[in-house]
Parts: sequence; structure tokens; C-alpha cells
Amino acid sequence: MFRSLIVPVRDFSARTLPSIDKAAQLAQALQAKLELFHDLDDPILIDTLGRPGYSLRSLKAATRRVAIDGLERLAMPLRARGLTVSTAVAWDYPAYQAILRRAAAIKADLIVAPRRDRHRLPAILGYTDWELLRLSPIPVLLVKTSNPYNRPTVLAAIDPTHAHAKSSALDERILDCGGQVARALRGALHVIHAYMPLPLPPAVTFDIKRRQALLADAEDESRQRFNNVLKKRTIPAARRHLIRGLPAAAIPATARKTGSALVVIGAVSRSALARLFIGNTAESVMDELRCDLLVVKPGRLAARVARARRGPQFISSPLAL
Repeated sequence: MFRSLIVPVRDFSARTLPSIDKAAQLAQALQAKLELFHDLDDPILIDTLGRPGYSLRSLKAATRRVAIDGLERLAMPLRARGLTVSTAVAWDYPAYQAILRRAAAIKADLIVAPRRDRHRLPAILGYTDWELLRLSPIPVLLVKTSNPYNRPTVLAAIDPTHAHAKSSALDERILDCGGQVARALRGALHVIHAYMPLPLPPAVTFDIKRRQALLADAEDESRQRFNNVLKKRTIPAARRHLIRGLPAAAIPATARKTGSALVVIGAVSRSALARLFIGNTAESVMDELRCDLLVVKPGRLAARVARARRGPQFISSPLAL
């Protein structure tokens, strides 16, 4: 499923780049090709272009050369390990759109990107990782920890109730992606389904026996749905986690309990208003997880950015106004 990986690189001089390290691990395990991509989105001051030796052509060429050299320094040790690694630079903005355009151009099937620790007002501020999660039609692996994968526990979160417009096909994709990564890295796949029973009627609020009976029925029904999704999967009972509670709380808690290095979750597109006030499970758990997050989308989802690159961004110095 994953044969072409793209890693956006922002800072060539960083002492550690976990997203590259983990992408390289995956590429080697999956025998996939890898591209290191840098987006040149820093604005160009129009005022400098009229000065001697500061033509737009020379400025673009010099900036691009520095970026390519930086990517090549990062690519060389990966190639020495036998990986197929390419490098690419593009003048484009904003960064998340540039990454999605490049991923589409090379037909990448996985984006591996660093993840911010916290997101304040993400729908307004437009963090790159948050926008990739929201808009990418292909899976996105958001890397938070620097620990390499070592026979990792992979936790796949599914929703057999198909709530929030999710389909059974998305559950299958989540399981396929999680299973492929776990097998490639010689780890173990765990599966979680967090369910919430329907609100109990007021008449049984203080009837403890009836309340317990209704909760037991809800658990039995959820377990049956859970096992039906997994009936063709060879996943031991000890690795199946049926949790009563909200997914946004149950998934991070189970990831910590199982020592998961990676959580795989599905996400569906929402309208701008729904994203702002409701969000979805993937967005809700992103800040709470202490491990990496692999976000899978439904099949045949179209990219929601224009295909054409925007080129350099020009601004005028405030002193010139």
C-alpha cells in the first residue's frame, strides 16, 4: 500500500529530524522510495530586486541551490543504506498546499511530517500539520517522538457503528494500513473501538439493576459489531480493546496503556463551520497522544488544493510604503 513516501523538510540544520529517520525506517521495511521535499515559501522583498546583482532569476537560483544542497546532505547517508532517495525544491505557498501539490505530482501514497506539540485555534491559525491532516487525500503520518520504531505496538482505532459519516470501508483501510506497518516493522497490531451507549431514559436513572442490564446490552451489541469487523483478521483477543467512553479520551489512554508507538485513525472531511466548532476524532486526539499518529482517509478522496504551484510570494518592505 505504501510505495512512495514524501517527507517535507523545513530546517536542514536541525540536530535531529525524527520525521526523516522514521520515514527512512518505513521505506526500508516496505521497500518504498523516499523523497525529501523543501518548500521555498519565504516572501521576496520587491525592493531588493532593483538593486545591482539582485535579479529575480539569480535570487531564485541561489536560494534553490542552498536548499538542494541541504537536502542532498540529508539524503546521502540514506542512500548509503541502500534506500532510493530523491530530493526536490519548489517555490510555492502556503507550505501545506505546496506539500500536497508535490505529493500529487510524484504520486506519493504517504506523507511523513513533524507534528506540533500543541494547537491553539488551529482552524484559524492554519498550522501545517493540522491542515495536512484535514486536507490530504492520502494518509499522513504525523511524527511526534524521536524514538525509533523497535518492534512497535500499532494501535488501530475503528468505528463499527459508522458514526460521523465514516464507512465500513474506512475501517478496513485503517486495519490494512496498521497491519502493513506492524508487519513491516515486525511489531504487533492492536485494535480499539471506543463506544458510547445511548442516553438512558430518566425512568432508569435510579434503577440500578435495570441500568446495569441496559449497559450490559450496549456492551454486548458493541462487542458483536467489533468482532464482526475483525472476523477475517487474525488478531488475538488480548489485542482487541473494547472501551466504553468517548474516543477522544479512550484512544490516548489505551495508547499509553499498551505502550503504542503509533496510533492509526480515520478522518472524514467536514465543512469549514463543522471543523471550527465540532472537529473530528483525529483532530481531538492529536494533542493528547504521546506517540505518532497515522491518519487515513476514505478511498477516492480528491485533493482540495489547486494543482498549479503559486510560485514565489512577493511583498513590499514597510519602509517603502
